Amino acid sequence: MYFIKVILLGFLIFSFFSCEEGKTVRVSDKYKTEIENWHNKRITNLKKETGWLNLVGLFWLKEGENNFGSDASNDIQFPSDQSPAFIGKIVKKDSVITTSINENVNVTFNDKPVKKIVMKNDISGDPTVLSLNSLRWFIIKRGEKYGVRLRNLEVKLLTEFEGIERFPINKKWKIQAKYVAFDKPKKIAIPTIIGTIEEEEIFGTLNFAIDNKDYSLSPTQAGKGLFIVFADLTSGAETYGGGRFLYVDGPDSNNNVILDFNNAYNPPCAFTKYATCPLPPDENKLRVEITAGEKNYGKGH
Repeated sequence: MYFIKVILLGFLIFSFFSCEEGKTVRVSDKYKTEIENWHNKRITNLKKETGWLNLVGLFWLKEGENNFGSDASNDIQFPSDQSPAFIGKIVKKDSVITTSINENVNVTFNDKPVKKIVMKNDISGDPTVLSLNSLRWFIIKRGEKYGVRLRNLEVKLLTEFEGIERFPINKKWKIQAKYVAFDKPKKIAIPTIIGTIEEEEIFGTLNFAIDNKDYSLSPTQAGKGLFIVFADLTSGAETYGGGRFLYVDGPDSNNNVILDFNNAYNPPCAFTKYATCPLPPDENKLRVEITAGEKNYGKGH
């Protein structure tokens, strides 16, 4: 009995201090619940009408008329099981996008029939969303390009989606960083998956250590918090090749920021080819394996 007690005590001591070896830090039930609640909310957001799982099309507009409907002769082809052959036309005149609907086609805006409407794009913060059966579509603006983003609220992925595989929750990856503000804002080049380059202002860097090695990240502003697009040595293998996202609270009064990589998550492009995701800038490509947060979904895109 004494021998068994010694073995159990040794196991408990090893488990408690295993963080010293850089492997696993013991996770409290409270912390585990916090992470699980965050992840469950994320899954709910992915599945809702404005989530990413129901995207079925992205069509870049040409200047002038863009006919749309299910017929193959259209400039923009919608799914045949949810739309008539010819729905109408979308006219792009510089930055003004106008949609006209054919007679006997029941397209609605805010649950009211519509025949002609000037459409506000997503950058406005209040995009015009049109509806036909289970389809929803609106205009997105990316640089100087305008496109139609199409949703299908009855797409198979919504029912087939079984969640996202994740690394085990490990408090080792809840890291305190120091926010170092610049004297004046700097510009950073952020590439996108559609081949464009977006310039963003950054106001400082996040400096931190992993296993006694120093690293830094360049976040952009996101309301009162910070947004990070990063890659690490798991990217393209266990995690999505286009990097992952992380939102964190802004710095406290001592300029400390908590980076909890257990909340690192896949960009929309991991689920659909119809998203227009930012990619990690060179400044945010970490030469370390971040074995926390979401793993790749399926084969990615």
